Parts: sequence; structure tokens; C-alpha cells
Amino acid sequence: EVQLVESGGGLVQTGGSLRLSCVVSGFSTDDHAIGWFRQAPGKEREAVGCISMGGRMIYYPDSLKGRFTVSRDKASKDTVYLQMNNLKPEDTAVYYCVADVDIHTTMENPSGPRYWGQGTQVTVSS
Repeated sequence: EVQLVESGGGLVQTGGSLRLSCVVSGFSTDDHAIGWFRQAPGKEREAVGCISMGGRMIYYPDSLKGRFTVSRDKASKDTVYLQMNNLKPEDTAVYYCVADVDIHTTMENPSGPRYWGQGTQVTVSS
């Protein structure tokens, strides 16, 4: 059974930082791209970033470059992180760990990635 389990969400003040974790089980991260989406109330889901199989390529939307970083745990390839710095109230959303066969499919597929975690809430207070 494929599982993606997020943790690390919470309440933070504007300008603060949070690191989300995603532990993957049921498939090899060497064969999949692991990424993050977010969705705020009343808004469409938004791609946040993605790391390729093997960790050689990382994708970010232009709007988030510089503040958000996706990485893989060097010791445990089954854990992927989303480091979020200089958080703003507009970053408030439920953040989902996602996975599919490659970065393009994970981030660009209109139907969405094949695998989803349950989501973790991030709230940034002003």
C-alpha cells in the first residue's frame, strides 16, 4: 500500500519558517518524483515544488523560488522535506505531499498526481 504521510505543519508568524516532512512508503522514491501542492480555502490547488527520482532535479514555480526548498533526506531516501522561509499570510493553506512518475507528471498533470498524502495545515498569522 502506498502511503505519503506529512508532518510539521502548524501556526507561525509572518516572517517565520517551517519545515514539512513527508515519509513515503509502498514504493521506491528512486522511481518517482515527490512534490508538494497546497490549497487555500476558496482557491485552486497550487504546485509548490518537486524533486525528481534520484534527487537530481528540483522544480519550483517562479512565484516561490527563493523562499521554499524541497530536498530529500540523505540518510533516508523515503523522506522528503519542504523548507519554507519568510512565510507570509498568503502561504496559509493545507499542504499535500504528492508523487508520480516524474516532475512533469507530478506538477503539470491536469488530473493531479497519482498519489496524495492526507495534508497538513500551515497557518501564517499577520
